[in-house]
Amino acid sequence: MNILRISACACALFLLSCSSAPSTAERTELALGTVCSVRVLDGASEKALDDAFARLAAIEAEMSANDPGTLVDQVNQAAGGQAVAVPDDLRYVTRKALEYAALSDGAFDPTIGPLVKLWGIGTEDERVPSADEVSAALAMVDRWLLELDDQAGTLRLAKPGMRLDLGAIAKGYAADEAGRILAEQGVTAAVIDLGGNVKVVGRKPDGSPWKIGVQNPFDDRGAYIGIVTVTGDRTVVTSGVYERYFLGDDGTHYHHILDTRTGYPVRNGLASVTIIASSSIDADGLSTTLFALGLDKGLALANSLDWMEAVFIDEDKRVYLSDGAQAIFELTDDSFVLAQADLREPSLSDTNTQGAPSEVQTPTSP
Repeated sequence: MNILRISACACALFLLSCSSAPSTAERTELALGTVCSVRVLDGASEKALDDAFARLAAIEAEMSANDPGTLVDQVNQAAGGQAVAVPDDLRYVTRKALEYAALSDGAFDPTIGPLVKLWGIGTEDERVPSADEVSAALAMVDRWLLELDDQAGTLRLAKPGMRLDLGAIAKGYAADEAGRILAEQGVTAAVIDLGGNVKVVGRKPDGSPWKIGVQNPFDDRGAYIGIVTVTGDRTVVTSGVYERYFLGDDGTHYHHILDTRTGYPVRNGLASVTIIASSSIDADGLSTTLFALGLDKGLALANSLDWMEAVFIDEDKRVYLSDGAQAIFELTDDSFVLAQADLREPSLSDTNTQGAPSEVQTPTSP
């Protein structure tokens, strides 16, 4: 079995393939804050690659919370003031983010921007902030104060100091958009890898299924603990403690998935959560959501959604599968063990950070 490593230095997952294919092309560029790779296995054209990467650049120019002048930056600069006119796609991604915020009662929250900026994880400014700084930033995190008006075509943050950050979901949308563009350009088989958000388009030319490795969260990128086997257009997205992190002066590991209840990195015993679905934006939002909810609530939620599957890995190298994942996931690393969670009925209201009434909405099948 030949291993095709898709931007192996930057990706949490990679593709395993058993054959070469006609009409192929590959391109790798920096976009969306990571290394992005598109490999076309059949139906390749330079225009298809040009259009796909142009769309990635356009999404970054709209939705980055870190670059000055983006539309998200404009929304953040106007916090507490007037609403900002934004296009349909930015409102769509924001609406999806709010959908997962509602589903998790705020464990996932697109207004987490003040905490993300404060910690600066993955940037030159990463540091451990003081407790007072964390408390002040946490007071600015409130999904109920993010106003989305589709009729007016606007977004507004109601309180000065709030910041919209779509980093936990925009890359999934970008993968879906790249896949759409490739298909429209006649591509019949391709692998899109946006720094760990992997989406396969169409079917492999030889008719065999796609085999995608699930990253070992305790090893170098490219090391996998098992294989997901899928056919057709599917996506595999992982959120984990290994993606972006730094070590404090005392050796404490601080990762980028922040807890909206405490303002500190989530500590719940999980090392990673992988989602398998057809929609990458949903897989992206869900991977962070389920990680933030923890094993019991996260696995219960995964089992309630019939359009996706999940693989949970905890800090003790135990692997937990959603009900349907057992049919598509094979554990290949014998240093890990399959385990069964002792699930209780989830109470998502436990994760509500703002004291607002519960508003759980289950996403429809993408």
